[in-house]
Formats: sequence, C-alpha cells, structure tokens
Amino acid sequence: MSDPVLREKGRAVRRQLVGDICADKLDREVYTDPHMEKFGEITQEVLFAQLWTRPGLDLKTKSMVTLITDVSTGSFEAMSLHVRFCRIHGWTEDEVVEAMLHCIGYLGVPLVRKSILVARDVFREMHQNGELADGQ
Repeated sequence: MSDPVLREKGRAVRRQLVGDICADKLDREVYTDPHMEKFGEITQEVLFAQLWTRPGLDLKTKSMVTLITDVSTGSFEAMSLHVRFCRIHGWTEDEVVEAMLHCIGYLGVPLVRKSILVARDVFREMHQNGELADGQ
C-alpha cells in the first residue's frame, strides 16, 4: 500500500539528488511504464524518503558511498545516476575518479576501468546539458 506522504518526500529527495533535468527525464521516460511505476513507488518511499534522509551522514558522503558500492558490484547502469549524485553534491570530477582509482587494489582493474568510462560519459552529458554551475 502506497503512502502518499512518503512518496512525495521521496520524490523530493530524488529530485534533490539527481537534479531537475534528470528527474524530469526519469519521470517522462522511465516511470510512465506501469511496471517501473511500482519500482518507483518502493524506491521513492523506502530508499529516498527513509534511507537517504537518515541522520549521521550528509548527502555528499552518502553519494560517494553509493557510488563505491556500484564500482564494487559492477552496477554500471545505476552508476550513471550515482556519479550524477556525487557531482551535484560537491564531489569534483577528479575526486570521483580518484575514489574509483583507489578501488583498483581491492576490486581490480576491469571494474574500475569500466567505472571510469561510465563517469566520463556522465561528466560529458552534465556539461553538455549545463547541469553544473561554472567551476563545478
């Protein structure tokens, strides 16, 4: 059973994490599908409204933790969103790449190589879309 209050809170947090351009695109291209709408309901109510709003870590730190879990599990599709989270919440491109490079010794070259390629594409897209203020 969906909780409309949690759903709205989660949608607001998701928008804060991915930015307006990406949130609008997700709403328009992904969450209009009835199956993905069910997925959105759960992730927005549980993940974004409850997990991401817990005290103890700021959004910047949570963004990097999430990105590193993607690197470690090879979750390259999700990584595209999570690189965006990191950039929007203050991590520089160099810091994102350095965090990935640090994983080479623990996870291996193939996962890190692919991760950096994903990050490169996200950086390019964000610059092309004007999603980052000058100097970010």
